Amino acid sequence: MRNLDAIIKAYDVRGIYPDQLDETLAREVGGAFVRALGIAARDGGPGAVVIGHDMRPSGPDLVASFADGVMAQGCDVILIGLASTDGLYFASGHLNVPGAMFTASHNPAQYNGIKLCRAGAAPVGQDSGLREIRAMIDAGVPEYDGPMGTSSQQDVLTDYARHLRTLVDVSGIRPLRIVADAGNGMAGFTAPAVLGEAAGLPALPLTIDAMYFELDGTFPNHEANPIDPENLRDLQARVRATGADIGLAFDGDADRCFLVDERGEPVNPSALTALIASRELAKNPGSVIIHNLITSKAVPEVIRECGGVPERTRVGHSFIKARMAETNAVFGGEHSGHFYFRDFWRADSGMLAALHAIAALGESAEGTTMSSLLAPFDRYPSSGEINTEVADQKKATQTIADAFSSRAVEPLDWFDGMTVVGDRWWFNVRPSNTEPLLRLNVEADDRATMESIRDEALALMRTGQ
Repeated sequence: MRNLDAIIKAYDVRGIYPDQLDETLAREVGGAFVRALGIAARDGGPGAVVIGHDMRPSGPDLVASFADGVMAQGCDVILIGLASTDGLYFASGHLNVPGAMFTASHNPAQYNGIKLCRAGAAPVGQDSGLREIRAMIDAGVPEYDGPMGTSSQQDVLTDYARHLRTLVDVSGIRPLRIVADAGNGMAGFTAPAVLGEAAGLPALPLTIDAMYFELDGTFPNHEANPIDPENLRDLQARVRATGADIGLAFDGDADRCFLVDERGEPVNPSALTALIASRELAKNPGSVIIHNLITSKAVPEVIRECGGVPERTRVGHSFIKARMAETNAVFGGEHSGHFYFRDFWRADSGMLAALHAIAALGESAEGTTMSSLLAPFDRYPSSGEINTEVADQKKATQTIADAFSSRAVEPLDWFDGMTVVGDRWWFNVRPSNTEPLLRLNVEADDRATMESIRDEALALMRTGQ
């Protein structure tokens, strides 16, 4: 018997193919998506769902089954084929229809998944549709007594590339040398269109050194998960060897982007969040900026210094997008490398974040480096996100809480996982929504303190299950 709790997560559907997520479940999710969210034409909705998929081999078959489930409920489908996740969000916003993206993002090759959104790329999470979808699948998706929906195809890559270039002005930048590592994921499909001369866009003064742009869902070179330092090694070596100005690393579905500076050193995603926040606040003074609870404390500091209003939220795209809508925030950033933009239907886009970094460096004076540009935003040593496989996540978390509670200068914060704040440090421990892991993030005023707190928390995590 399948375990839907292991497949339908907090903000998407994800599992091993075909053991957990197969064509039968994909068809059921498609039908339940139409019924639970009331998006068929008969319900007053737009009457169509746009569907894309990444380069994983299981994608086309899962898409076909999902589309069958949608059409069986009298709803049309628009197939855009290969797409990045932000390309699917663009299609949902541009066409004003709900969407489904088949991807497992950064997960290994044996996984696949479904990211769902309402019209205008509005999020679908546990509290905004997934719970209803899961309940309907449990009960059995009702049959629709009416005509089948129809299927059509549409290519949106050109329109997607043009739209991104309207959101970040890169027309006046100086020449830059860029190494881009797509990890055999969807950035190999989208980067040439956005950064190159495709789609009739003006050529940019960029020299692009393309690494692993061949689409291959078996990930023959390294996993497309740039949050893992091991997956940045090739990019770092290439940047150092070629003297590039900047390195870009994308995850499998290209909705996340990580940077490597001119020294080959990884850029703290919180520093990039602060940089983009400063740029957006220059255009939109006094705006709200969203940051999740594991970003550096430098992020709200910079937001306030730039006249903005910082707003803290939980980790996860559905939570951030919902809070952005409530506050009309102009931008949101996560320490995991997700960056959200109000003018992009509040959706996350790794390519837009890359364009901001390119524009900021390209607008700077000759001789300015990426590391010097980001130095004012990178204020505190941090551990980065450390993932540990833990059998009993609750027990391990409580063990850590018991050990650190006497040193906390504020009450333990259980807003999203557990956050402990000390006099010169803080850390967060939270369970993964997609894997059997605990995620640890530590920050302190100095590196020695950060490393001491990190090592103590990790030791407790590994022994306190």
